[in-house]
Amino acid sequence: MSKELSSATGGQSAAEDVRRTLSFLMPDLARFWALPLKDYASAVYAEGRRGRCSVRDDAMIRFRTFVARIALRSGASQDDAENAGRQIAASPVIQTGPHCHLLIEPDAFYTHLFSALGLTAHAQRWHICYGSSTVKFIEKAKKGPGWLSLGGEVVNVFGLPRSRMDPYSVCGFNGPYRLTLTGQNAGGVANPAAARLKAILPDTDFPSAAEAIRAANQDLWRRSFPPSLRLLQFDDIDVADLVAEHFEDPTSWLSSRFSGDGLFAERILHTMERLNAGPWTGWIRQTTDFFWGLEDGRISPLRLQDGVLASVSPSFREVRFDPGSLAASLRQRNLVPNLLMTFLVMSILPGVRVLGGCRQTVYYPLMRYLIATALDGSSDRELLDALRADERPGMWGHRVLRPNDGSPFKEIEESGVAMEVADRYGAISLQDAAGDLASFTSDPIWAELSAHIRAEAIHPASAEWQWA
Repeated sequence: MSKELSSATGGQSAAEDVRRTLSFLMPDLARFWALPLKDYASAVYAEGRRGRCSVRDDAMIRFRTFVARIALRSGASQDDAENAGRQIAASPVIQTGPHCHLLIEPDAFYTHLFSALGLTAHAQRWHICYGSSTVKFIEKAKKGPGWLSLGGEVVNVFGLPRSRMDPYSVCGFNGPYRLTLTGQNAGGVANPAAARLKAILPDTDFPSAAEAIRAANQDLWRRSFPPSLRLLQFDDIDVADLVAEHFEDPTSWLSSRFSGDGLFAERILHTMERLNAGPWTGWIRQTTDFFWGLEDGRISPLRLQDGVLASVSPSFREVRFDPGSLAASLRQRNLVPNLLMTFLVMSILPGVRVLGGCRQTVYYPLMRYLIATALDGSSDRELLDALRADERPGMWGHRVLRPNDGSPFKEIEESGVAMEVADRYGAISLQDAAGDLASFTSDPIWAELSAHIRAEAIHPASAEWQWA
């Protein structure tokens, strides 16, 4: 057997193993592999059963108001912004897979096309998406918000030297940042494709890279997608304000229960330690306790000890773990919520389905397990029952469409209309659309998960998976 054929056969075998694992953990997925991609896209945005209780209703009111506020920031009229709020309350589904990347970054672009297929199937007007901005400019070699594959080469999005990219997160307010699209060795615009793209992007300075990316994405969206489908983006800095609003209200669950006496938070941390001592180890890493410290564009891990959040950084001022102190530090941008806190306020508490990628399909159900286990030791039975009643609270929805050698900007230039591109992909099967599932097969933790399933250490009836 030739090396090429052996490699292809190995790739097919690895992808088939991932499909089996996904279908084993998420049985509803199995029937979609042979169906058109558009059918699966419609299913992930279809209305599902959602548990209700007073805590959840309050969290949804807050999230609905938050969504309307972000819509206004995006240039929507008051009526359109209120429509966005009504949509999230009536059809609570958001895309949470792509990080804070330019819209035409391949992983992001094809995920947005997938979401557009699902949203238009239900005649929804708003594509609501969260993009993590605590990520650094470089996530791996020549990959991350600071880089973009364009015109056959890797382009430096902000024209930054490596020293300005390695230590910093895109949420940091240490600008100015400008979209320059230079070559890898700086200088002028990288190539003709980069020059054409730069001509349609905002030509101004921004205080953070995340703000520059959001503004660019609005311009790209308006040029490529129909006006009947609007883009609503938010990131970790926006979520910081949402968390602060919870903490500023002494009657909110987050204020009175989560940080009230610190015991609930401590129970979560103890459960996380146990989770990382078994077959689920590595899926929820205890890199920081609930929040990141943010200083001069850099995030640093924090530890909760004796009712105080402290950092190893000598310049970081300790923050008391009480509602008032946390809210003030969030408003001052000294704290940024970590993923667990973010998913708590935008999904777990309000009951919003989240669509994510290879890691999120597992860590999000485990986050729900952490919260449910902590609730089980408290008097919050109504919230626990509401979580138990949720139908498919998290689904695979990122890198579902992954063409070989995809070139988003080229496809948009050639077609001119993004939905034509989406419809073309929507007609092929989910299995073909997902391709080699490289994001799964190249991740060692998925091989470990498959091994644990074969050894029957993990199965759909596992206590940790009951909240999926």
